[in-house]
Formats: sequence, C-alpha cells, structure tokens
Amino acid sequence: MDFSELVRKRQSDRRYEERAVPRELVMRCIEAARLAPSACNSQPWHFVAVDDPQLKARLARAAEGLGMNRFAAEAPVIVAVVLEKMNITARIGSMLKRKDYSLLDVGIAVEHFCLQAAELGLGTCILGWFDEPQAARLLGVPRGRRIPLLVTMGYPAAATCARRLRRSARGTPTGRRSDSPPGRVAQTASRICIFPDNTLYLSPDRTYR
Repeated sequence: MDFSELVRKRQSDRRYEERAVPRELVMRCIEAARLAPSACNSQPWHFVAVDDPQLKARLARAAEGLGMNRFAAEAPVIVAVVLEKMNITARIGSMLKRKDYSLLDVGIAVEHFCLQAAELGLGTCILGWFDEPQAARLLGVPRGRRIPLLVTMGYPAAATCARRLRRSARGTPTGRRSDSPPGRVAQTASRICIFPDNTLYLSPDRTYR
C-alpha cells in the first residue's frame, strides 16, 4: 500500500477483536516510532506496551472517566507514552523560542506508531483523557515524568470508515470520501496554488490563518 492509501486507512478504532496482538508486531510499531524525527535528535519518549490482562484492565480503568474511553478495556494492548527530558540543545531551543518541542516530538512519534500499526492491519486510538497519576502509579513511572498519551491497539472489529470529516486545505470542514483524489480539495482552496510540477505552495496574496 502506498502512503496515500495508508493515511486513509489509519483511523481511531474503538472496537477490537478479542485475539491477541503478537509482540513482534508491537515492537515493529515501536521501532517506527523510534525512527521519528525530533528536535536535535532528542527523542524525548519511552513507549510502554501493556498486554498483561490484569495490568491492562487496571490501566483501561484509569482511561475511563465521565463515560469516556470505555472501549479501552476491549483493546488487547494499551501503550503508554512517557515524556522524557529533552537533551540540552533541544531544551535551550525550546526555552528561547518558547515552544515545547518535546510535545511536538511525541506527537510525531505517536503518528509513526499508528501508521505502522495501520500498515500491519492493526487499529489504534490515541487517548488524551485518562487518570495520569493513576497510570503513572500502575506503570511505575518516576516522579517528574509525564504520560501525555495512551494508545489503544488491536485488530479492529469494524471496517475503515468511508467518510471522515476533515478540514479542506482552506480550512472548511469537508466530508469527502477518504478515497477521493487529494488534489480535488487542494484545487478548490483559493490560498493554495498548484504549479505545473504539482507542488503545493501557499498563495502569496493570502496569509495563513
């Protein structure tokens, strides 16, 4: 499958089959995350994969609250993403530019993880709503470390959605089919010019908003 097909295949899966996920496939996803770019090659993350049924059930309960994420208990694997300290160069740059590079880095790494999972026929869902202190206690994460995200993982029990609401290139939500040619949206975006070589550039007469 090419990259365009892969990004259309990846979705937030909230229903999973009961079969276990082989650990070698989980490791392939973690390897994909390891290869993600990061500021000054800081790699400020650890991925903690939980497939032990008892520990996973307790972690799933930590993800539930106010009726959220009840599906997490169905996932054969839950991965906790631990935010680590950046190296000195990245920390200086982050401070000077007032941008938390580490959170950007983690987001990129998690997307690598999820795309690799999709390529392997696995479904994932990224969770930001959970009891972080409880998750940290369950996993023995040291004080001073954060867990910004959990990722549920398993074989999806539902097919890929035909329609997903996404903003078009000019920022208007669109419900176009996920298998529609991407150029169709780009060509209707007045602030994007398509040059003869099909490279996209921001139009000089419009500012990004």
